[in-house]
Amino acid sequence: MLASLRTKRPIVHCITNHVVSNFQANGLLALGASPVMGEAYEEVEELAMLADALSLNIGTLNKLTLSSMLLAGKTANSKGIPIVLDPVGAGATAFRLSAIRQLIEDVNITVLRCNAGELAALAGVEWQAKGVDAGEGNVDVVELAKQMARKYKLIVAVTGEIDVVTDGEDVEEIPYGTPLMSFVTGMGCLLSGVVAAFLAISPGQPMVATVEALRFYAMCGEKVAPHSQAPGSFQIAFLDGLASKPQGNYDN
Repeated sequence: MLASLRTKRPIVHCITNHVVSNFQANGLLALGASPVMGEAYEEVEELAMLADALSLNIGTLNKLTLSSMLLAGKTANSKGIPIVLDPVGAGATAFRLSAIRQLIEDVNITVLRCNAGELAALAGVEWQAKGVDAGEGNVDVVELAKQMARKYKLIVAVTGEIDVVTDGEDVEEIPYGTPLMSFVTGMGCLLSGVVAAFLAISPGQPMVATVEALRFYAMCGEKVAPHSQAPGSFQIAFLDGLASKPQGNYDN
């Protein structure tokens, strides 16, 4: 799948968090995809028509970007390309939560890529979130992810110490990665773009593509962590890792 991605170089249209747009674009380029970063309402329809996948991220949301996301999403639906929604800080404000629900209701989302706190907020389950960070709570994340996947008819990918991917029935757990990944702003945002890229070259296989994207991403983090001293060096090493060929058998 990774070889196919690097051959096809899918165009991933990103309407994303201003804090991480550079990191997301560089990460997608390192992976082998072709990112296009555009959020102006006047052009998102055209950009979505050019793209092979769409990645939506509400990290620095406002009314204008929400309108752009809705238009881009509906255009992507009309074209039949996959959409990944990253509900950053879903429980932080009423505006964010309302926007996420509007996007899920008005746009056919392929994958909801979130952390446990964001999932709980969307489900209306009590959870002690910390701003845009996951926080902590006593929820069965796997069961909640399955419920939300069935409710909204999409793939739910929950990242954390152990990543969980489900279509509402089947569940895959991915135990790889490194704690350093939580100390770099935008790791989750970039992951959403990576998932979109994998979906773009795997039509009809959203569950498989999402699992492979998360597995590869976590493997990259685990692989480069021993060579990194702190978050700054890890971020650079991780970009290099995305561009490298994975080594080792992580299935055993």
